[in-house]
Amino acid sequence: MRTTQPAITAPPSETEGPLESHPAPGGHSVRTRSQHQRRKRIVQAAAALASRGGVEAMQMRTVAERAGVALGTLYRYFPSKMDLVVAVVGEEIDLLESSIERRPPGAATPSSRAVDVLMRATRGLMREPELADALIRSLILAEVQTPFGDRMTGLLLRVSADGLSLEEASEEQLDLAGSLSSVWVQELLEMLRGRRTYDQIQRRIETAAARLLADI
Repeated sequence: MRTTQPAITAPPSETEGPLESHPAPGGHSVRTRSQHQRRKRIVQAAAALASRGGVEAMQMRTVAERAGVALGTLYRYFPSKMDLVVAVVGEEIDLLESSIERRPPGAATPSSRAVDVLMRATRGLMREPELADALIRSLILAEVQTPFGDRMTGLLLRVSADGLSLEEASEEQLDLAGSLSSVWVQELLEMLRGRRTYDQIQRRIETAAARLLADI
């Protein structure tokens, strides 16, 4: 049975205005930078806890203590645990995107470039298998819409279709890239359960990509 969270007020040292602050002309505001740093601390604290004890370890009060913020401040940034999960996954995708920008896939075919991206993502997540398992399971079971699927689909479109964006893609192209992303998530879960090896995942992803992206 779901319980209602009591209203929480941050102490004066953590009280702040709205999270969207307008920078003064000629530069970014100190408050905006401070908020960004505080948000990053919170996400890092949540990831550290989840990597040791799964999503169950991401108790909001514990996250706040580890990040050095008041509980009220944490709820102002992330109203629920699922918001925190989505933010941690977002950080992982940010790292993947940065990797792709620094070293774009150089394979000749769309499917091979997509496989490169998905296997990089696999290696990145498997550095923290408990964290990966907790995050992927939470996103699959989430009752709210999360950006994970769209971001992975967008990445696959960009590398396999010469920079194609989600907005420019046809419905068929979205379906093909989205289907490959879904196959990858399912294979990743199988590996986390000990039912697949890395080599088996790569072979299956290569097969799926060759079929799905042949005409993208």
